[in-house]
Amino acid sequence: MMKKVVMIIASANFRDEELSVPKSIFEEAGATIHIASTSLEQAKGMFGMKLTPDMLVKDIRVENYDAVVFVGGTGASCYFNSGIAHDIVKNAYLKNKLICAICAGPVILANAGVLEGKKATVFSSFERELKQKGAIYTGSPVQVDGNIVTADGPQSAERFAREIIKLLNKAEHCI
Repeated sequence: MMKKVVMIIASANFRDEELSVPKSIFEEAGATIHIASTSLEQAKGMFGMKLTPDMLVKDIRVENYDAVVFVGGTGASCYFNSGIAHDIVKNAYLKNKLICAICAGPVILANAGVLEGKKATVFSSFERELKQKGAIYTGSPVQVDGNIVTADGPQSAERFAREIIKLLNKAEHCI
């Protein structure tokens, strides 16, 4: 598989295993991974994971990727109302790319307007935010609706990643 995935993390307080578990599964499947954040300084996870992002979120060119993945954690809230993040989501949607988010991340997709009428899940404390934006909240650990993959939190990171790989391996995505 020669797929390209961009994983978007907060510069502080991303959820460590929501980055590390999917990243290793994507790499095992042969995907190229780029990590994007709001800073090129070393990013730090909620449990101490440290890494230096490859690129800035503002420099993401959606057409260069097969999937856009928003990593959760308390820091993900920095993207909830980010025009740049919303533009990435809308652009990915229009270009028929996979749009994926875990934990708090689905709030970004909801606020960008792509979850209206779509089945989705999120970390349980954000259920209301999804419903307010017209999502059909399922409460499932992982939810796939067309090209959108959402998950409820770190306990679902492996299943989330495997669903994304399954979709990446399909010849064509359909919304």
